[in-house]
Amino acid sequence: MIDLLIVVNKILAVGAVALQVFVVVAVIYCFTPLRKDIFGDFFAKNGLKMAFAMALVASCGSLFYSNYAGFNPCPLCWFQRVFMYPQVIILGLALIKKDEKIVDYGLAMSVVGLVISAYHNFVYFSAVHSVVCTTAETCMTPYVTEFGYVTIPVMALTAFAVITLILGAKKYYDRKI
Repeated sequence: MIDLLIVVNKILAVGAVALQVFVVVAVIYCFTPLRKDIFGDFFAKNGLKMAFAMALVASCGSLFYSNYAGFNPCPLCWFQRVFMYPQVIILGLALIKKDEKIVDYGLAMSVVGLVISAYHNFVYFSAVHSVVCTTAETCMTPYVTEFGYVTIPVMALTAFAVITLILGAKKYYDRKI
């Protein structure tokens, strides 16, 4: 069990760092005058697939940590799961039915999840007591720490940021087509 946990931690941490770089580069690229239609076409065509894949990986990762590794999710983790798990179903159905109108719902869910996740990271890294975390499992339990800062709350924040960016870009560029 320990070996698999170490491998999964490293894979998810490397993925989180790569996705953080992707978010920064994509945001910078969006605000430069050098933007090209290739960027917009890519997100317009592949946004639902990418958002679905991100939601699926994030959901599977959280299930791995709670069901396989035995990490008890804190209340803030549960609130984030409320906004991540349904996206797998909603975005998956949208892909199957080729329903592009679902973007608004996924975007709304990912923005709410992003806000909760940002608060969770604030609580985690500042060690401020949260009124939400009143159970035995606090919101500051350091189950995973890779590269000095990649924790489960950071991975969740990254996933919500990526989904928000992808669906936001898809919505924006769908309007321009």
